[in-house]
Parts: sequence; structure tokens; C-alpha cells
Amino acid sequence: MRIAMVSEHASPLATLGGVDAGGQNVHVAALAAGLATLGNSVTVYTRRDGRKLPRRVVMGPGVVVEHVDAGPARPIPKDAIYPHVGAFASYLRRAWDLERPDVVHSHFWMSGLAALAAAKALGVPVAHTFHALGVEKRRHQGKADTSPDVRLTEERRIVREADRIVATASAEVFELLRMGATPRSLKIVPCGVDLERFTPAGPAGERRNDRMRIVTLSRLVPRKGIADVVEALVHVPDAELVIAGGGESADLLSDPEAQRLSALARALGVAHRVYFRGRVERDDVPALLRSADVVACTPWYEPFGIVPLEAMACGVPVVVSSVGGLVDTVVDGMTGLHVPPQAPRRLAHALQSLAADPARRLLLGRLGVDRVRARYSWSRIAAETLDVYRGLVKTSAEDFAMGS
Repeated sequence: MRIAMVSEHASPLATLGGVDAGGQNVHVAALAAGLATLGNSVTVYTRRDGRKLPRRVVMGPGVVVEHVDAGPARPIPKDAIYPHVGAFASYLRRAWDLERPDVVHSHFWMSGLAALAAAKALGVPVAHTFHALGVEKRRHQGKADTSPDVRLTEERRIVREADRIVATASAEVFELLRMGATPRSLKIVPCGVDLERFTPAGPAGERRNDRMRIVTLSRLVPRKGIADVVEALVHVPDAELVIAGGGESADLLSDPEAQRLSALARALGVAHRVYFRGRVERDDVPALLRSADVVACTPWYEPFGIVPLEAMACGVPVVVSSVGGLVDTVVDGMTGLHVPPQAPRRLAHALQSLAADPARRLLLGRLGVDRVRARYSWSRIAAETLDVYRGLVKTSAEDFAMGS
């Protein structure tokens, strides 16, 4: 099957850790590779954000990344891409006129707009994954939300027009139904984990002392809730916090969120137990996670959340906010602990309970490995996604035959 994946701002080739580079990049890269392993040909279309980038890059066997000229050939915030969606769609239409894909899978709302504009005229079915919903972002960020004003309206249009909406978690399904989706148009296929990379066995990062080590790994933006972990540290006196993510270590000196977190740690008297790791190379992530006694992921909201799954795959217990996809992936009291979002004292209580009970940490870690291996391998996720595509292609062929 010829599969076109559209991911306008999240290139599968991007360096992770920046403001707009995170879980979606990992998802698109791993899903494309998994689909190719099943014998499909995958082309990922992403916006050109550098003048020297080649038009096409072979990412791996069966996977090509094509850089689309849409807007300036330099990095721009993803929320500034909307005016260039028309140019993106025109590029896709020209490419698909020359070589028609069997199915299109778009990722994020602007990709969905471009994909629908290009594919519908050619009769190509479109599956869409939002990765994050504007209505939820607006609810939690309010005036701090920098999304274009049209986002909510455009997302509802995608819900109506896409042939299938592939949600990553049950919480997202409820939001989509409220936006007008029909149950028949929805399918849940979660994100996955690279089970060859993330394993309990393997090297662990070096530790400075015998304190309980808490690790966070995410983009450095307020909604990720890292400040709550810093506040919780006040009530977990024998623990240290390693904050990984963002730019290179030198760049953190001017990073607004890193500065805010540093100031908070100083004000609370825990700065001597808070360490900023900066960007972590993808190959170094498993060792970082294995070095932790607990991995904390406490966002205000989270459409899915790959890091807790990666930690579980490494046999490390997790403490997560009971929001979004984290409710599905982390079984409270079995593979990790749930806490309410933006509740530092409740978070501190959970961390204290794990600090006092090493045997429980080991049990949670072991059960986490079992859960991830049973449900979240990328080979299984790719196979489930391919089933969605096959259903769309079959339905499209039947509709064409009836129409003729």
C-alpha cells in the first residue's frame, strides 16, 4: 500500500526537545517505520524549515521524508504555520497528481486541513490524528493559548470531513464526540514504544549520590507541569530532581521556562537538589530513564504521553497526572501512581510513598514492563493502524463502484 503521512510541523527527522518537537515527531517516525516493516511504502510530508534541506530524504527502508515548500525555509512556531496551509495543500495536490497514494494519514490539525484539501479532489481517503485538540488547549491555557482563532472551527470541520479520526486515548474520544464526530468515524489506536530500545536491561546514567532520583523528560513549557514537581520536592527531602529536555545546556540560560523553574527552586530552597540536563539525544534516553527511581510526568493536560510508556518499558515506576491518555496507559496502583494535575502536595505524597517503599517501586516497575510489552509495541500499533487504512481503502473502492 502507498501511504502518504502529513505532519506539517513535526518532522520525523527533527531533533527532539525543542518547544515544538516532541511526542508527535516520535509517533510519526515510529509509525512510518512500522508500516514500512509490514511491506508498505510510506512518504512523510513535512514543512521545509531549512534552506539546505534536500527535497527528499530516505529515513529508512520503505520510508521517505519529503520537505514541502510552504512559508519561509526556516524554523517558525507551529502556530504561525496556518497562513501557509494553502501552499502546503497545493504542493500535496501536485505531488499526488503525479503519484496517487492509496490512503493519507494526517497528523495535527493544520496537516488535516492540507491533506483534506489535496486528497478529496482525488478521491483518496483520509485518516486523521489530532495529537492535541484546540478546545482542550484553550480550556487549560486560556489567554496563554497562542493558537490561531480559527483552530476550533477548523478542527470541527476536520471531524466532519475526514473519513476516519484515529484517536490515541479514550479521553480524546469523548472530546471528539462533543465536537460532532460519530462513533462510526472514530477508532482508538494508541501510541507505541520501541521495545528494542527501551528495556529494563542496559546501561543506566551515572548518579551523583544515594538520594532518590526523580526524572522529568519533556519540552520545557509551563503546561508540562514541571513546576509542580519542583514544589513537591520541598516535601520529599531525600530526593533530587533531574529535569531533562529543552535546548542544549548553554541555551537553558536564556530559556524562559528554565529560568522560571530555576527561580522557583531557589525561592523554595531546593535548588541544590534540582539539576537541568538540557536536551537528551534519543539514544541516551533509555539510560537516563533507567537512572531514575521514579519518572514524573505531571502535565496540566496530555493527549497521550509517550515518556511514561518509555519509562515503564525500562522497568521504572511512574507518577503521572490523571489526565488524557495517561489515564489509559498507567494503571493506578499497578504500573504507577495517579495524582490530580496542578496538585504539588498530592504529588509529594505519592513520591514520599515510593521513597519509603523500594519493594513497591520494584513491583510497579516490573508490572509496567509487562503492560507495555503486552499492548504498546510499535509493531502492534502499526498493524492496527494498517487495519484502519485497509478499511478506508475498501470502503472508498466500494463507494466508487456504486457511483460508477
